[in-house]
Amino acid sequence: MDQLLSPLIGRVARELEQTDASGDRPASDYYSLRQETSRLTDTLIDTMFPRFAQNGVPGEVRLEQAAGLLEHILSHIPSSPPASHVIPALLGALPEVRRQLQTDLVAAYQGDPAAKSIDEVILCYPAFIAISTYRLAHVLYSEQVPLLPRMMTEYAHRLTGIDIHPGAKIGDSFFIDHGTGVVIGETTVIGTNVKLYQHVTLGAKSFEVGDDGTLVKGIKRHPDIGDRVVIYAGATILGGETRIGNDCVIGGSVWLTHSVPAGKIVLARTAVTDTPLTRDIISNPILDCSML
Repeated sequence: MDQLLSPLIGRVARELEQTDASGDRPASDYYSLRQETSRLTDTLIDTMFPRFAQNGVPGEVRLEQAAGLLEHILSHIPSSPPASHVIPALLGALPEVRRQLQTDLVAAYQGDPAAKSIDEVILCYPAFIAISTYRLAHVLYSEQVPLLPRMMTEYAHRLTGIDIHPGAKIGDSFFIDHGTGVVIGETTVIGTNVKLYQHVTLGAKSFEVGDDGTLVKGIKRHPDIGDRVVIYAGATILGGETRIGNDCVIGGSVWLTHSVPAGKIVLARTAVTDTPLTRDIISNPILDCSML
């Protein structure tokens, strides 16, 4: 069998090398970038939460390590802004990122009766990793750093199953409970005190196509979510013109492609029961949902 396979393996390997369309950089360079991106992300999170990191490493040393990693990564990403601009911007933003994450941790602790302490949220909740990484990547995205912010959030995606694009804008006190399968698109805007459950999608409804047949990029494609909104498991909210008002509750498995006024409850029609409800029902036969 080995004698039969060896010529085939050699031929296929050569053909794959000749038809590799991954770009103009050796595969080892990309592997190194991914590894260094993971190290940068972990180092920055350890710097903000040193009590949960390796003991005996001063914060200044971690910041120096992060700066060195970031400088090296930027030198290998074409069209990156100068490291002399990006590094101070990221490091200078860390206190504000840490403040935001503290509000996220409190929201998780207060929003989940299973959480017995803030430490448990940090050590056990995948949302902490995903949201921490997103908030760091968002700083770099705002500084127009190419590729690296996406690599950071994809690192968190691999670890947690939570996919947050670094371009999304997310307010304080954000909590994702369980989290597996959550998707938050690039142009999503989320207010403060918002809570999502697993398999929630905040995505695009459709894509505009230019005259040449290619997708139009750089436009608003994803929904806006107001303050104090709860979105239950499996809900899908799509479209750049879709607005979910403050204090809404979006039920599980709901499919929405239109806006919802403030203070409404939206349920899939099959979820409506005989339990007395206090808000007016607005029927939506197209989406087979009811707003209460």
